[in-house]
Amino acid sequence: MPFLDHLEELRWRILWSVVALIVGVVVGFFLVQKFDLLNVLISPYYEIMGEGERLNFFSPTEPFFLILKVSLLVGLILVSPILIYQVWSFLSPALESHEKRVIIPSLYMGVILFGAGVAMSYYMALPVTLKFLLFFGEAYFDPVVQAGPYLNFVTKLLLAFGILFELPVVIMILSALGLVTPKFLRSKRRHAIVIITVLASFLSPGDVVTVTVMMMVPLVILYEFSILLSVMIYRRRKAKEIGGDPPEGTVKSQ
Repeated sequence: MPFLDHLEELRWRILWSVVALIVGVVVGFFLVQKFDLLNVLISPYYEIMGEGERLNFFSPTEPFFLILKVSLLVGLILVSPILIYQVWSFLSPALESHEKRVIIPSLYMGVILFGAGVAMSYYMALPVTLKFLLFFGEAYFDPVVQAGPYLNFVTKLLLAFGILFELPVVIMILSALGLVTPKFLRSKRRHAIVIITVLASFLSPGDVVTVTVMMMVPLVILYEFSILLSVMIYRRRKAKEIGGDPPEGTVKSQ
């Protein structure tokens, strides 16, 4: 396809993505109102502080824009399959068939891993983090929690867990493209653990013994799982290069 045709296709892909996002935000706004999604985000605060302790706002427009921000996030999640499809449709002609066979399943796995990360953050990490932060200086301060900063904190923590749980997907795609190998991943295991520890400490501003470890352990497990996935992809690539599958019952060391 000529260069100008590529630009034209890219323009239409972006246009359809923007239209899908606008529709998603409108649908998300009604879903937030109908299913009371704000209460879902605020309920961990109520469980710790009690139903009588409500969040505060200091601007007449703050409640509206908070609901709009949550609607934008919900809409983005709803239309993410469409956005991924548009990106995939634009890039897939440049990929080999064996690369497509790996990338497509990895996208489905990414949805599951993202949901698992968000669920773990909401049910395990968030309550511990809130309890630590809200009562850390209780001998000196009375908490007056503003709605905006609270919702920003909660959504960032949920998204951080969800995005970090995408580690196997990233490594699967890089392995399919031939950018990383199992040998490379094994040799960088110690470096990866150090990076995971730093990220967990930075993204979990709570009790180091609980929240940080709660984030580190699944990430280390996911890294080891990523190495296993990379081995499977690497063997398949090697088998394709030599024109057949390796003999049954043999194990080829990486």
